[in-house]
Amino acid sequence: MTPTLPEWADHYHSALDDRMGIELVELSAQRVVARYPVAGNTQPMGLWHGGASAVVVETLASLGAFAHAREQGKAAVGVDLSVTHHRPVRSGWVTGTALPLHVGRTTTSWEVVITDENHRRVATGRLTCQFVQMG
Repeated sequence: MTPTLPEWADHYHSALDDRMGIELVELSAQRVVARYPVAGNTQPMGLWHGGASAVVVETLASLGAFAHAREQGKAAVGVDLSVTHHRPVRSGWVTGTALPLHVGRTTTSWEVVITDENHRRVATGRLTCQFVQMG
């Protein structure tokens, strides 16, 4: 089944998203889900890279924040990022699921849970975004 994504999502991605192999599954102002291959996103010991987890958190939470902000003609920019790593992954795919913790007039905070193919938590991250005028 091909996911149904907002039309604007086709134009809202980066070279880093492409390089990491993102497969966007769901995108709304209430929830963002994407998959990433472990292969190609590892550190020298062959484990899923902690920096890759940070990219997943930043990307998915930013997409969700932007989905909300664009309704008011604004953009969302990250201002605080944190990631806690729980377990290593050597192969397969990881899935990130982002949910809003707070959506206010000027800021939003999102939690992103990254799991392996066995639904075990690999990492948990949080991103706070500030809403700014587009243009």
